[in-house]
Amino acid sequence: MIPKCTFQNSFNRWIIAGLFIFIALASCNNSEMPLKQKAGSQEDTTVFIPPDTSTIPHDQFGDMVRYGRELVVNTAHYIGPSGTVGKYLGNKMNCGNCHLDAGTRPFGFNFFSTHARYPQYRGREDAVLNIGERINNCIERPHNGSPLPLGGKEILAMECYMKWLSAGVKTGGHVKGDEALELELPDRAADPEKGAVIFATNCASCHGKNGEGQWKPDSSTYIYPPVWGQFAFQRGSSPSRVLKLAAFIKANMPDKIATWRKPLLTDEQSIDVAAFINDNEIHARPQKKNIDVPDYPDTRFKPIDYDLGPYLDSFSESQHKYGPYKPIIEHHKAHHLAIIY
Repeated sequence: MIPKCTFQNSFNRWIIAGLFIFIALASCNNSEMPLKQKAGSQEDTTVFIPPDTSTIPHDQFGDMVRYGRELVVNTAHYIGPSGTVGKYLGNKMNCGNCHLDAGTRPFGFNFFSTHARYPQYRGREDAVLNIGERINNCIERPHNGSPLPLGGKEILAMECYMKWLSAGVKTGGHVKGDEALELELPDRAADPEKGAVIFATNCASCHGKNGEGQWKPDSSTYIYPPVWGQFAFQRGSSPSRVLKLAAFIKANMPDKIATWRKPLLTDEQSIDVAAFINDNEIHARPQKKNIDVPDYPDTRFKPIDYDLGPYLDSFSESQHKYGPYKPIIEHHKAHHLAIIY
């Protein structure tokens, strides 16, 4: 017979060991939750929480962080067509018109892990870009402008802001909320005509019935940016891809009504309205300046919703743009091709 004290000690050790195993498994499951996250899911509380601006240090680095944030929020004031420090933008949009809440809103084109993941290979340019080059990529494409001097104060300040914002993010890593909400792709193609109705009902009050945006009273910049027309983002920039824009719309639009926790539009509605906004047959938008240089020269890394060929598959430009996307995805899976969108 085992002495009572020996049995009790063994039992206690077994209980403690089991408790440690349970804690370890729970921690492991929490750390491996998927990056793409469904709205309203149980994991909502796990999104990255950026630092509060009150914690910006009061030193030379902190001064650059504050200036970088100012540039994100009031881009047109500093470097727009009438900029006070330089005239680099081709329109009067601010970075914050797309990178919502100064790049701090979950699922809102934020900067949560931007600094941690650059330098990074970019398929559109088929090159490894550093973070300054990536900032200029936005200056040239959505802003239809000219690049800022690399190593200049403005580029450095925005880099400092992104570095401060990414505090604690592992090099090369992601955090919850830095990507897109998951979209359930429909079996049909996106329908711009349905999207037109959705836009008129939910979007035109802010972005204008003609997509012209809503100016501040002094016309210095936009409260809500234009979504097509000569002062909108270029064709070929990220928002000009239907699925890319649809995920952003689902998580954030209409502004101050929908949230990533409680979207107003369904997945299909978000895709339809993104298709309407990006319908090049009815909505003109700027073209990139070096039109003869193709985007995604290595077609292996071309997103499935990019609307200009060539492709590594036989699907048409129209299907790549509007869908249905599931057959393209299944083809890419079957042929071990990248699935990017």
